[in-house]
Amino acid sequence: MDAALLALGADGAVTHWNHEAERILGWTAAEAVGRTGLAGWAVRKEDADEIEATLRAAMRAPGRQVHEFALLTKDGHRVLVRTQSSAVRGPDGRAAGVYCAFSEAHAQIDLERSIALSEALFDDASWGVILVDADLRPAAVNTHAARTLGVGRTTLLGRPLAGLLAQGVEELESALQHVLAEGTPPAAADLWVTLRSEEDEQPRRCWRSGFVRLASPLAEEPVPLGVAWLFQDVTDAKRAERESSLLRFRFHQLHRAGRAAAECPDPAEAAALHLDFALAGFADHGLIDLATASAPAAYGAVDADSGADTDTYTETATGGDAGPAAGPGRRGDGAAGPGGGDAWRGGSPRLVRALASPAGSPGPTEALPATGIPVAYGPGHPAAQAYERRGSVRTSAGGAATEGWAAARKWPDGTVHGLCVALRSRGRTLGVATFLRVPSRRPFDRADAAYAEDVAARIAAALDLAGAGTESWTQTWTG
Repeated sequence: MDAALLALGADGAVTHWNHEAERILGWTAAEAVGRTGLAGWAVRKEDADEIEATLRAAMRAPGRQVHEFALLTKDGHRVLVRTQSSAVRGPDGRAAGVYCAFSEAHAQIDLERSIALSEALFDDASWGVILVDADLRPAAVNTHAARTLGVGRTTLLGRPLAGLLAQGVEELESALQHVLAEGTPPAAADLWVTLRSEEDEQPRRCWRSGFVRLASPLAEEPVPLGVAWLFQDVTDAKRAERESSLLRFRFHQLHRAGRAAAECPDPAEAAALHLDFALAGFADHGLIDLATASAPAAYGAVDADSGADTDTYTETATGGDAGPAAGPGRRGDGAAGPGGGDAWRGGSPRLVRALASPAGSPGPTEALPATGIPVAYGPGHPAAQAYERRGSVRTSAGGAATEGWAAARKWPDGTVHGLCVALRSRGRTLGVATFLRVPSRRPFDRADAAYAEDVAARIAAALDLAGAGTESWTQTWTG
């Protein structure tokens, strides 16, 4: 910003008057230079003594002195200016006059505010700020951004963005190029990125980003200098928003399933409806296996668990099969399990497939013929564990080879994540509900297990009403 300049000699005569001073006050250099004092033409007589005393004091003070006072224009108007005054010294070191630079106060304040804002953004801002040049390389980085990226402020300068981000760099560079070409976008954007790290894999982060194109104020036509990228980490808020949306959706699915099941005259059909509604947005396949009487024990054998409550709740960590139980009578999360007797104790459960969602194409859950032939689950199968523990068991193929993983567990091909939940009603375990996901979906987590248990309770209640687990039902299914 150009500044108006005037100089006063030791005797108070004006010795210098530049073009900007002429623009602000209207007096030309020829009219101003040579005048003694400012009273009556550059300042009002009432203000002259105070202003001239201030300028004389600047001749004796070290450094620059900043003041604000009103000057008088040629047409008689007053204008508030901000001045910086400093002494002019002669060869002998004595003050030979005073040099005064001034500008209109509002313009000076605007400039100072811009400078203060720039400094605050790069020091104290709670948003990350990175100035990116036309080559898409960081030119300036504030403290918050450097802390978020986990490097020093100077370390980032001049480095390609691909060296900072492992994922999301294409979307970021595309946004920066768009801003350089088209200008500032009307709203902020949420970018999901992953920081590049040589040590371990970093979690994905969501950065709410705003972009502002920078242009030189000195050029007649706007020439892009780069882009100011402002961002804030909103990962926790976005995840909470997603979880809230997911909970609302699942609640509505349970509500809709209950309304639809209430209109079914056949409880078994209601159970199938509950499974259909549960699969939407949750799993790719669903299976219902119902328990029949186990093989009779040898004559004289004693069931060691006949008097014990073996109710446990177990969830395995994703990446392997079901692990050991949490302990008799306790849930895996530390809460006491629901007690009650069971029709089956000891040995391996005989689970007969009763309902299954179509494996090849989408469609409603189908009831399978009552052949009475148990599914050939192997030892330690997640469904058998869920039945034994009366809880839920998660399993996943993890990073191992997935070929044959589903077939070995008698599940539809292509599934890599499984969740088995016991069907409990009136203190009895009627069977197991199994939910399966394909590789495009994430593994089941604890929230998924809680939702599956809620669905399984409704399915179990419907099957219990249909007579599942009774002697007559067993005879029907075993032929």
